[in-house]
Amino acid sequence: MTGSSRPENGVPADIRADVAHPARVYDYWLGGKDNFAADRAAAEQVLQVMPEILDTVRGNRQFLLRAVRFLRDAGIRQFIDLGSGLPSSPNVHEIAQADNTGARVVYVDNDPVVFLHAEAMVAATDATAVVRADLRDVDEVLSKAGELLDFSRPTGLLFVGCLHHIVDSDDPAGIVARYLAALAPGGYLVISHATDEPSPEKMRANSEVAESSGAVLIPRGKDAILRMFNGRELVDPGLVLVSYWRPDDGDPGPNADRAWAYGGVAAV
Repeated sequence: MTGSSRPENGVPADIRADVAHPARVYDYWLGGKDNFAADRAAAEQVLQVMPEILDTVRGNRQFLLRAVRFLRDAGIRQFIDLGSGLPSSPNVHEIAQADNTGARVVYVDNDPVVFLHAEAMVAATDATAVVRADLRDVDEVLSKAGELLDFSRPTGLLFVGCLHHIVDSDDPAGIVARYLAALAPGGYLVISHATDEPSPEKMRANSEVAESSGAVLIPRGKDAILRMFNGRELVDPGLVLVSYWRPDDGDPGPNADRAWAYGGVAAV
């Protein structure tokens, strides 16, 4: 990547391998290999206090795939995936572009490791792009994403597993509103967000591990998450635990109640 030097250990100089990052911790829980010792240590700490985290991240991942498939089948042909995290196949572009739909996809993340891997993943296609930016920098993200996407056309706006890393003072619902203001009618908003409702004690311990590792995790209740949709009308079944959102074959699976995140899709 231009502007990124690599020291002898092979890690680019602008990557903090000694500080856990949510995208890399998440990658570890999904069974990936794009993580460092600090990420693995934080991930294992969470597993000690909240073993349900594995069901949560995997349930959230499956929700993402089902939601993108729903948007694709509804005719959406461009997507912006904010806080996208490390690539894990199948990813958004693979679902959105299946059957030669011609869909365009922009991934957005602020982690340089994510950027490097995602950039390599999409290098062979001009229908997918990667933006390295903080999703809170709405104008910057929209400007860069607009090089590939046409925001005068319906767009799938994805905030999957990222808004719980935004503190209240940064107004996550307001951030979503700013993106919505830039979109044409006819698109969809997808949000999933960690919740502490099933076990405040375990999720609090999870948040404390994140904080001690230099990360932010703010689980929220259903009402607070619903406000992030900014009054948009949700499609059936509304805002539910992620494993219950249109599960394949109608079966949410035996561990559905252990996936502690709410998810929903709303029309824009």
